[in-house]
Amino acid sequence: MERIDDIIRSMVEADKARLDEISATFNPLSGEGSIGNRTKIEISDMAMPLMWIPDTMLQEPLVRKLIAAGSVSDCLLKERIDPTKYAVAETEDAFIRLRFKHDFPFWCAFLIYIKPKVGGEDVAFVLNRPQRKLVSVLEDMRVNGKPIRLILCKARQWGGSTCTQMYMAWLQLVHMKGKNSLIVGHLNTATAEVKGMYDRMMSHYPAEFLHDYGQRFDQKERKMYGTPTTPNIYNIPARNAKIKMGTAESPESARGGDSALVHCTEVGMWKKTEGKTPEQIIRSACSAVLYQPLTMIVYESTANGVGNFFHREYESAKRGESNFTPLFVAWWEIELYSIGFDNDKQREDFAAKIYKERNSKSEPSVREECGAYLWKLWQMGATLEAINWYIEQRKTYSSHNDMASEYPSDDIEAFAYSGAKVFDKYMVEKLRLNCRKPAHIGELDADGREGKKALRNIRFNEDYQGSFWVWYEPEIDKKEKVTNRYLVAVDVGGRGNLSDWSVICVFDRLWMIDGDKPTVVAQWYGHTDMDILAWKAAQIAAWYDNALLVIESNTLETKDRERDVEGDQTGFILSQIKDAYPNLYCRKQSEEDIAQGKPVKYGFHTNVSTKPMVISSLVRIVRENLYVERDERCLNEYIQYEKRQNGSYGAVAGCHDDLLMTRAIGLHICFNEMDMPKIVRRDAIGKSYARQHRRIVGEASIT
Repeated sequence: MERIDDIIRSMVEADKARLDEISATFNPLSGEGSIGNRTKIEISDMAMPLMWIPDTMLQEPLVRKLIAAGSVSDCLLKERIDPTKYAVAETEDAFIRLRFKHDFPFWCAFLIYIKPKVGGEDVAFVLNRPQRKLVSVLEDMRVNGKPIRLILCKARQWGGSTCTQMYMAWLQLVHMKGKNSLIVGHLNTATAEVKGMYDRMMSHYPAEFLHDYGQRFDQKERKMYGTPTTPNIYNIPARNAKIKMGTAESPESARGGDSALVHCTEVGMWKKTEGKTPEQIIRSACSAVLYQPLTMIVYESTANGVGNFFHREYESAKRGESNFTPLFVAWWEIELYSIGFDNDKQREDFAAKIYKERNSKSEPSVREECGAYLWKLWQMGATLEAINWYIEQRKTYSSHNDMASEYPSDDIEAFAYSGAKVFDKYMVEKLRLNCRKPAHIGELDADGREGKKALRNIRFNEDYQGSFWVWYEPEIDKKEKVTNRYLVAVDVGGRGNLSDWSVICVFDRLWMIDGDKPTVVAQWYGHTDMDILAWKAAQIAAWYDNALLVIESNTLETKDRERDVEGDQTGFILSQIKDAYPNLYCRKQSEEDIAQGKPVKYGFHTNVSTKPMVISSLVRIVRENLYVERDERCLNEYIQYEKRQNGSYGAVAGCHDDLLMTRAIGLHICFNEMDMPKIVRRDAIGKSYARQHRRIVGEASIT
């Protein structure tokens, strides 16, 4: 067994290695330690003789000749050109222009000036460590001839937006003429900041480098200008290019037109406007961008909760479902966030504390993190110095969530809402690994919409506009039946678009026979009247081999969410289904109720007693990864679910918990009230049941 002293020593050594990596040489002018694959060259009579140039430059004829000659003068002599000062300067200028094209960090440090965050005079734009991480991803796509498509989730204050803008300007000003760009900001103020950034950049940018090598130019020419008729469009005449600036709050200003480069900034903050959603604004901005090399679309934002457009697109990119590359930059990757130690003894003592408290999940105070979280930071790759900074910074926040919203440690934490979260976001993310698109989308049909006809001749019709998602069809054997296999849980919503969603979730418990997990295999999700929903649920349960049907009944019993429904829709629905459907869930009766002959109550009633019970059960199931989820929208609801100050549970304002409640009710019954599945012969179940089963389910099929 490894001794603690040895472990602490190895931690300190690892910390020093991480610090060495952070402080490694980065000289964008010489190229030493810069991004991408580079080759060290020496050209003796250049202003900077020793350089590390991008390997892509080695394909340029001039570069190959200079490397072979070893100096500009010798290269000119080999070409039978008199190496005058003018000829040497011209050749070096041509080399520098080539390097501008291949070496973005060099171009930035040589030509671009920005306003420093601490104030003062404009300074050369030298990429910091997170910016180099961003550019490395962008350059990998460009160098390999791929269209540039990136979705960037960022911590604050490292210049991700600035770097993206400058990279887009580099493509416009250096790589090709006639490339138009579009920047879509969150608000007008954000767009004004971008305009100020471009004005500053262009005021410093030498006019000669806007023109091709050898092309005549006027030092006093207007490098960028707008017009009164198009105040949000700026022209760069030397490059035959335009920069258009729009905002999400003014959708018409965000039309892409003929733009080849689009930067959508703070997308997570975009709100729905009248007649426009973030999706529609993005489509309007980006639809004209061809999918070809040297085009660029970047969605960039700090996270703003889950379930919105930015979060959905980021998750799709992580799963490889879109052509976008996801990128996240954590706070501990930013050099500024670090507090050093006075000596090695302090560092060793700090490492020992982090290691010894690695299993502690108790927070000493509201302004401190538990030892397990600090250990997690170390495992992520944070230095001890960064963790030391985090501990100090954490003292300014009264909760982990407030700190995490400003300084997220990973992309999961970045998207998490603030508030008293019920579910561990990292455990929720483990469930996401099994989420996938359904195998079939459509609706069930039968001989009728209600009554016994609704359960006769049930069939599935494929329809991509349908609300019924099927991951696995029902498995029904004519000779054998798996009892207690399928379970259907129903959460009742309303029929209007602003109402809660109605959800019918189907669980398959077959694998529990072998000690494995129940699985979500189908789901209906939409808006409809309560009575229609109830019969639809009965149809789905019947299709799944007469599954146990559990309908949450408090909505039906206590309130009518939609007053526009004529008559009393709540009194007879469950009893009507009971008369037609053979396997409807009813609550356990007490001995007193049985003795008094009280009627059976159907449906699961969610109240102040049962709701904490099923939520607590669901928390354990999620924590221990005890079921298989298929719909990632449900996982978003988990992350948005909180315990309020009055002790009640509910979704964050503006969010829903309808999918979550079907899992809470269904899985509670699945694990605590149903017998284990068992394989039996159908003829042993009883002739009456067999006849009923053949009538209801026998003709079910995907058509």
